[in-house]
Amino acid sequence: MNIPSKKQCFQLIKEMTMMDHIIDHSIMVSNVALFLSLKLKKYSPNLDSRLATSAALLHDITKTRSFDTKENHSETGGLMLKNLGYPEVGNIIRQHVILDSYQNDSPVSVQEIVNYSDKRILHDKVVSLNKRLEYITLKYGTNKKFKERIAILWKNTINLENKIFSQLDITPGQLSEYVLKKIKKKDWI
Repeated sequence: MNIPSKKQCFQLIKEMTMMDHIIDHSIMVSNVALFLSLKLKKYSPNLDSRLATSAALLHDITKTRSFDTKENHSETGGLMLKNLGYPEVGNIIRQHVILDSYQNDSPVSVQEIVNYSDKRILHDKVVSLNKRLEYITLKYGTNKKFKERIAILWKNTINLENKIFSQLDITPGQLSEYVLKKIKKKDWI
């Protein structure tokens, strides 16, 4: 499996001229993904923390340009990484908005970790799912079709949160506190 290094990720971010606030968001998503993947490793030994952090760092790689092009940034970002020789990273990026499937009876996957981590970060802060849902609804829930999609997405995300935290010794409400402690103690992203 080919995974870009942290240095390669930041080089790609620079080349894509990502907006600073999107970079800050991506760094925080990556920190949450790293924390969760390390905590879940004892239950899912095949979880790859490097894969989770790289995919999380790059999950919005085409978002800046999507403001002009109106492209689906999860699709184009996934395709970009696949074409650069990182198919596994591309597959995760493609699923960071909507997972291909939601299964409660399987081990937690890297796709699920990155998807969930993105849902917990508002700008560059770890927030509750409710607070993030409020923001997404205000920003994207402009018509009935989008509101219905958001409602389904949110039901799936709540189920995903329950799946993830059923294996952890912390609650979703403690995530921010624990991630911030880890960032302060270690040389995280």
